[in-house]
Amino acid sequence: MSITNATEPGTLKGKVALVTGGGSGIGAAAAKRFATAGAKVVLAGRRRAELEAVAEIIRSLGGEALAVPTDVSDEAAVRRLIDGTLERFGRLDAAFNNAGILGQLKPITDLTASDFDEVMAVNLRAVWLLMKYEIAAMGESGGAIVNTTSFVAQASTPGMSIYAASKAGIEAMVRAAALEAGPRGIRVNNVAPGVIRTAMSAGLDDALYDALAANAALKRLGEPEDVGDVAVWLCSNEARFITGQTIFVDGGFAIPGLR
Repeated sequence: MSITNATEPGTLKGKVALVTGGGSGIGAAAAKRFATAGAKVVLAGRRRAELEAVAEIIRSLGGEALAVPTDVSDEAAVRRLIDGTLERFGRLDAAFNNAGILGQLKPITDLTASDFDEVMAVNLRAVWLLMKYEIAAMGESGGAIVNTTSFVAQASTPGMSIYAASKAGIEAMVRAAALEAGPRGIRVNNVAPGVIRTAMSAGLDDALYDALAANAALKRLGEPEDVGDVAVWLCSNEARFITGQTIFVDGGFAIPGLR
């Protein structure tokens, strides 16, 4: 029996994958992995220039990519994104709902209802909208959806009352979505990154980076590819019997106990 890698060329040949937040960080890493595995990739996000840059990298490697600037918190925009994907490629097989924002990191007493609404719109409502239209687009043909949550859904830090709640909501939502989509052959899972070296964490100083790395079982911070590879794997046939799960990709950062 041979063992294959889910990101090897040809593994997802003929498939179409959608990646939100695809212009940078984890989304960009996943988009490139999808393309390497043979999928045609639709990149969505707010910043056209970043999306086009990733799409051009994919094309330069012989892949096919479409950049679609999208505000994922806008239902009409999400519907256009899915309709445009079907119009261009005729199908949707995989989706990585990765777009998200950190929001204000302040004590709950210093936050506003507007702060709450902004984060929930992008991190939770948008994921619900995307799954609504993605599952409908996949129909009875099967497929796989992966959402990005966070380790803070279960192991939070001060100042993250809104962000943590938005990610915990996705953890609860994935189980209902998996039960509803399962009879169609559609799997729905989450990846929960730990502290990853992306633009979102770029403002941290070296001393804090070192302290965060020391808290992880693997004694390092994550890279975008660490999470992107797992997202692609969850969309591959190798993960064919996994659904309704949240997979922590945090190097053991959120393991409880003394360090």
